[in-house]
Amino acid sequence: MAKLKSLLKIEGTLDGMTFYKNQDGEYLVKTKSGVSKSRIENDPAFIRTRENGQEFGHVAKSGKAFRRAIANLLADVPDKSKIYRLTSALTKVKNFDATSTRGQRTVGIGINEPGGKEAFKFFDFNRKATLDAILRTQYNLDSVNSEILIPNFTPNLNLGVPQGATHVEISGGLLNFDFASGEGDLQLSNVENLEIDDTNSSVTLAFATQPSGSGDSYYFLKIAFFQEFNGQQYPLNNGAFNALQIIEIN
Repeated sequence: MAKLKSLLKIEGTLDGMTFYKNQDGEYLVKTKSGVSKSRIENDPAFIRTRENGQEFGHVAKSGKAFRRAIANLLADVPDKSKIYRLTSALTKVKNFDATSTRGQRTVGIGINEPGGKEAFKFFDFNRKATLDAILRTQYNLDSVNSEILIPNFTPNLNLGVPQGATHVEISGGLLNFDFASGEGDLQLSNVENLEIDDTNSSVTLAFATQPSGSGDSYYFLKIAFFQEFNGQQYPLNNGAFNALQIIEIN
């Protein structure tokens, strides 16, 4: 067994390795077979395990860089599972790298394949509040003009409203991100704050500034709920019902 020396604290099983937290709060990693760390690192019989471990380290690092790039969007999306779910999604993206040798496959190459983009698109950062469950109407993305449109929107009819919510905020994000370098630039749209009632309106989210940098463009749609008390709005249940999804990659 070995200690996981990383800022990423992951629990679960991936590619034959089990990540878990012991009673002392340490994060450890072991293989299902329970063989020694030294043998895994040196025995030719475990070359596949070493290759898997190397790729897993790359995927975890990629996920961390991506989360940092969208930190402003994630601040009030409190699902703790998003770290290992993001790692799992990016592992699928990495698997679309059909040119690199075993142990050297990367997310940066996999995401350039159509299947890689499809594996990551529509990723929800809050599994308890997915966008499809919260937003019950159609939206349109105009990538040419960098706008997200929700026509004929009525909060009481078109939202899955959690108990206690009085207001909703709808916003978007546009990120240029390069998995090869781990660099990205995020631009946020205007924020539409609406009372949850029967008022019908059209919501337009626009990006005044285009993100800089290289890589692919990632569009995000976010819905956050609030409760009004004495004229002031407070995040509902610390954001537990807030939805954030990647709606397009191009």
